[in-house]
Formats: sequence, structure tokens, C-alpha cells
Amino acid sequence: MDRHSRLHSNDVSSVPDAPALNVRTVALTAGIGPLLEYLPRATPTAWVRDGEGLVAWGEAARITPPADTRLHDARRFERATRELTTLFSTATVEDQVGVPGTGMVAFGSFTFDPRSPGSVLIVPRVVLGQRAGRTWLTTISEHPDDWPGPPVPSSGDRRPTGPLTWEEGRLSAREWAARVGTAVERIRAGELDKVVLARDLSASAEGDIDVRPLLERLSRDYPSCYTFSVDGMVGATPELLLQREGDRVSSLVLAGTRPRGAEDGEDARLAAELTNSAKDTEEHRYAVDSLRSTLAPLSSTIDIPPRPQLLQLANVQHLASPVGATLEPGVATLDVVAAMHPTAAVGGTPSITAMETIRELEGMDRGRYAGPVGWIDHQGNGEWGIALRCAMVRGSQARLFAGCGIVAASDPTAEVAETEPKFRVMRAALAN
Repeated sequence: MDRHSRLHSNDVSSVPDAPALNVRTVALTAGIGPLLEYLPRATPTAWVRDGEGLVAWGEAARITPPADTRLHDARRFERATRELTTLFSTATVEDQVGVPGTGMVAFGSFTFDPRSPGSVLIVPRVVLGQRAGRTWLTTISEHPDDWPGPPVPSSGDRRPTGPLTWEEGRLSAREWAARVGTAVERIRAGELDKVVLARDLSASAEGDIDVRPLLERLSRDYPSCYTFSVDGMVGATPELLLQREGDRVSSLVLAGTRPRGAEDGEDARLAAELTNSAKDTEEHRYAVDSLRSTLAPLSSTIDIPPRPQLLQLANVQHLASPVGATLEPGVATLDVVAAMHPTAAVGGTPSITAMETIRELEGMDRGRYAGPVGWIDHQGNGEWGIALRCAMVRGSQARLFAGCGIVAASDPTAEVAETEPKFRVMRAALAN
């Protein structure tokens, strides 16, 4: 299999002309400290977990796949794959490290609803990476003798957010609870099995919001989550949509949630309540079954544990099932992303009915919230998560999101309460 075969399975169609890029990755032997300290104020891009990952800045290329006209139309992913393949195949790549995340890398953030505009893929000019004790620097130039300089920590120029003004989103908590009640009625009537409904909050600062302190707080407070920043979408997601290395992919299903307790006894009680909850177990089973059926036509083997585990984060705990699969030859990375999105954990089941219900009841366009976010390298390796526990930051404005899985046993008041610890992640990160 050649280096581009994991990127595409169709012939490349015409794409906008762009200059061929020169890409060079070199190993760094000296210690560099925390990755996030190197991000400049302009175009900060990141994907970091447990201190490892990628940070990047600058922009060598941008791909903006158009919105699709139909609900389950994968053309935006096909278009992105074609344009990435052309970009990668015309570049001159000197990769002295040769691990996932080296060479040419694109960071992406796709909208939840394929009919919504705003999906984007960005190839940064500089990428600083760290993994398994290895550190590297990737730089991109149109001219082989014109390379960006070495990275320099920029932690001294962080700007505090300052006071924030908060407003309810498109729906008040009471209005949203009423929509949850409508969804429960439809589920009990047999129209669908599960739907995930989200609500939003808005924050305004006195000046532009510097996302770098947000990223540093999120990475510090939620080290086991994937802290990300792609074109203004900033967050720390616990939900790995897929990780690809060679022909192997892995994923993590999260569905079913409780807050953490204030002390050990309460924490244990909430954990037991979650693991013994018929409602949460049912919600989780829908999500696992949905992923299994999605991966089956793309994979030769699928490995799923017989029962979920308990994943405990700083503020919430989830039912979690790790899933692994071996892909069939010729399956592109974004083919898998397209097939998996939306998962039952962020959409519902049946998928089409759930998506239509979301569009009708939520009263808002989610934008890139709950959409795929992550990175892909020129070899087809990559990591993609679901944009959860996040905010869309533009200038002095931030829009926060939180959602809950609704099934027949759901209580609207309890679902409103469940959104609060999910909002708390970004509210705390935005606070001084």
C-alpha cells in the first residue's frame, strides 16, 4: 500500500490550484517543556492529551468543504479527501522522524449537520509534536530555502479574559426541558429509540478572548481528555471518535453520565447508580450497537468488550466501551469518519429520524459542536474526536454547548441538571 492509498479510495477530481509545498520534519533532542506554551496568539491550533500531541500555527493551506444538500450525504468528506490527497501528493515531504503526526498534517473540524456550512481543514505552517518520548518540528514553505524559524515559548504574552457577561442560548432551560419532554413522548410512541438534544449558552468579554489560557486550563484540569483548538472551536473532549495507525482503528464509546461526588462516599454512590441504571445502560447499548453496525462493512475484525467500563473524569463519570477494528484494504480515514458520524452518543437512533428530531426541537444550528474534530497526516494516520465540552470562540464572544441522551425513561428536569456539569468545563476555563 503506497503512502497515499489510505487517504483516498476514489480518483482525484479537479481541485483549486495551489502552489506545491515543501515539508520538512526534524527531530528535536533538547527538552521543550509543555507544548501549549509555544502557541502564538494568532491561529493557535492544538490536539493534546496527557502532555503529548500536536500544537501548530500559521496556515499553508485551507480546505472548506461545502455543505451537503441531504442529511446523510458524505460528499463533504469525499471532497475533503480529494483535496487533501492532491495537496499531500504534490508536496515534497522530507520526514526524518516517521511516526504518526509527522510530515504534512491537516487539522480539521466538521459541522455536526452536513447541511450546515463551516467545515474546515487547515494545514499549518509549523507543527510541534511530542509522542512517546520523541519530539519533532515540522515546517512548511513554498520555497525549499525559506523555512520558518525555530519555535520559541510564548507563555509570557497570555491575556486574561476578564469579566464575562452570560446569557441563555437559543432556548431557556425551561423551554429546553419542554423540548426534552416532547422528545420523550415521541420515543415512548415508538417514533425513535434515542435522541441527543443539546442547549447553548453565550458569553461576552470586554475584549478579544485569548484561547491559549483556556487550552492550558483544560489540559491541566482534564489531562486524559483531548484538548483541541481548530479555527475557533476550543474544548476538551473525552470522546475519541477514532484513532488510526496503519490499518487499525480504535474508538471509545461514551454514553450514560453522572457527576462526580463531593466526597468519596457520594462519588461511589453516584458511580453505582450509573452502572446499575437501566436507562443509562440502555442508552449506552444503543451507542455501542450503532458503532458496531457502522464499522462492520469497513472492517475485517471488530473487538468490543461485553460490558462497559466506568470512566471517571474530574467533574463527571461515564459508561465507556473501548472498540478496536482492522480496516479492509483501501478504506480512507475520512471514509471511516463519515461512516461513524453522527454516533448514537451525539445523534441518536435511528440516525436519520434522530437528526431530523434534533433539527426540529433544538431551535439552533449546532455548527461544529458535536462534529468530528482532529488531525490527519500524509500517511493517513490520525486522531479524530467529537467536539464536546467545547465553545466556539470568535473575538470577544464564546458560545458554549452541552447535550444529553434522551430515551424513554428520561426526565426533563434531570436532563437539564445533567447539562450543568458539562457546561462547567468551559465556564471554569473561561473564568479568571
